Amino acid sequence: MPPITLFGALAGSSSLIWGIVPLFAIGLAYFRYNTVDPESRPIDIHETLAEYDFIVVGGGSAGAVVANRLSEISKWSVLLLEAGGDETEISDIPALAGYLQLSDLDWKMQTSPPTGSQYCLAMLGDRCNWPRGKVLGGSSVLNAMVYVRGNRHDYDHWAELGNEGWSYKEILPYFLKSEDNRNPYLATSPYHSKGGYLTVQESPWRTPLALAFLQAGTELGYENRDCNGEFQTGFMITQGTIRRGSRCSTAKAFLRPVRLRRNLHIAMHAHVMKILIDSSGTNGRSRAKAVEFMRNSNSHIVRARREVILSAGAIASPQLLMLSGIGPKEHLQQFNIPVIQDLKVGNNLQDHVGLGGLTFVVDAPVTFKKARYQTIPVALEYIINERGPLTNLGVEGVAFVNTKYANTSIDWPDIQFHFAPSSINSDGGEQIRRALGLRDRVYNTVYKPLVKAETWTILPLLLRPRSRGWVRLRSANYLHQPELIPNYFAYPEDVAVLIEGIRTAINVSSTLAFQRFGSRLHTIPMPGCGAHTFNSDGYWECALRHFTFTIYHPSGTCKMGPDTDPDAVLDPRLRVRGVEGLRVIDASIMPTIISGNPNAPVIMIGEKGADMIKQDWNVV
Repeated sequence: MPPITLFGALAGSSSLIWGIVPLFAIGLAYFRYNTVDPESRPIDIHETLAEYDFIVVGGGSAGAVVANRLSEISKWSVLLLEAGGDETEISDIPALAGYLQLSDLDWKMQTSPPTGSQYCLAMLGDRCNWPRGKVLGGSSVLNAMVYVRGNRHDYDHWAELGNEGWSYKEILPYFLKSEDNRNPYLATSPYHSKGGYLTVQESPWRTPLALAFLQAGTELGYENRDCNGEFQTGFMITQGTIRRGSRCSTAKAFLRPVRLRRNLHIAMHAHVMKILIDSSGTNGRSRAKAVEFMRNSNSHIVRARREVILSAGAIASPQLLMLSGIGPKEHLQQFNIPVIQDLKVGNNLQDHVGLGGLTFVVDAPVTFKKARYQTIPVALEYIINERGPLTNLGVEGVAFVNTKYANTSIDWPDIQFHFAPSSINSDGGEQIRRALGLRDRVYNTVYKPLVKAETWTILPLLLRPRSRGWVRLRSANYLHQPELIPNYFAYPEDVAVLIEGIRTAINVSSTLAFQRFGSRLHTIPMPGCGAHTFNSDGYWECALRHFTFTIYHPSGTCKMGPDTDPDAVLDPRLRVRGVEGLRVIDASIMPTIISGNPNAPVIMIGEKGADMIKQDWNVV
């Protein structure tokens, strides 16, 4: 999930909602969907069958892929259950991504207030918002569309941990299988491909600061390169999951083209309550036999002849396992849930965390501001020509850099930059602060003085945190959102690496490329950090613990691992240990978080997981 883009934030303002947004909705509904897109919307089945070969729970970044690939086998019947509805015309517009946060397409999750290591202190109630997609396409409908695959060493490390089949050499073909890269310079590379379901390309519009970002990288000794290619370390213009200027979610990419497959049923607004498990497996072992879900205020049960696949994401998948009796024994017993399998479900929660609101001021009118782009001509340029500022992803550039703690003998950087030509103040204080849950005192002190200024930001993110959190049930009621405890900054090493990353980000602003715009660090200190000298290590640690920023990459909560790993919930073929006919295929399977935005890796996991199912059922 991205940092909030400026236009996403602006869309929360009433003037834009009642002004430009209806124009978008009308224009897109009739022009784009009915005239331009070759696929119509997926069909929402009214009545499900009593039984399917496979039931996929969650139609998000992985589930849409799994449903598509399994239904390629014409003799298999597949049911895809999605708690949300379909995408909207507004979700199609890249620059309006933040408008979707706190909307009906968002589960609106929040972290629990910290009790040990301190974080999110600048947010209301000391709770960070965690947007998650409640919509067909999942968080690929809410995110900033950044296409990053991670580092080859991430996957080789998975294999070294005993996860056979997950080395970089073995997973690269699954990235290529999905991809339809529209950049002619990248499409012919051995690291990219054409003709897949998922369109990848750069936004056709960007600010002048994007070029400055690349030039700054060169000044700092980094190459401008395809960070999804042979090497990751370097700076690049953001590659995004967009098609003809519009968002290319996994629903658009993988479900719309196969909407007429007779063996694929999609049931939206179907909220899964639990997996029903009996003892009909081999030698009396537990086996997943059915799924119970709520739809239209009625409870339904559908049986699975072959398998149930959980693709509900790193929060909902562990929640559903625990509600179904699979999880830490003592925890389940607290809620009188019969224990079927005692596994460390919900442990190993990892996320990319960094400093929010690191703001730089420039003199030139070159940033992405509400006042500059809230115009009818901009809207018409998007609707008619599929170009212009509304195609902007918000994150115009990404970089992977090394701090002094990184092992520079190999290509495995420890910090990622997200460069945005806007900041917290860029919408005049109307929506960004609300979506972040930022306290009034923080906004009014630090960012309100910049309302009329030209600002940009870098979000420095820790790529491989040592700290681990956990997901736990609040009750046995499926409607109660689980407790999310990210446990950020529990290891001082995480803080130390991030402070070095912050200093490198400041160095970007100091390059000649940015100095020609008069770039300078905004120096009003964070409330609560006045005891520290500004720009000292102590100050930046305090700032991190206050304006804790995540771009919503929870992972690892149903960890895969070999038989020798006591913490593994899944085997390397993504089967739940001790329960037949049940797999998890989504971000929760990661033993360690990948070094970069996880949407592309989750799509790869969906591709590989579907192939594993086909192999295990001897159809490939």
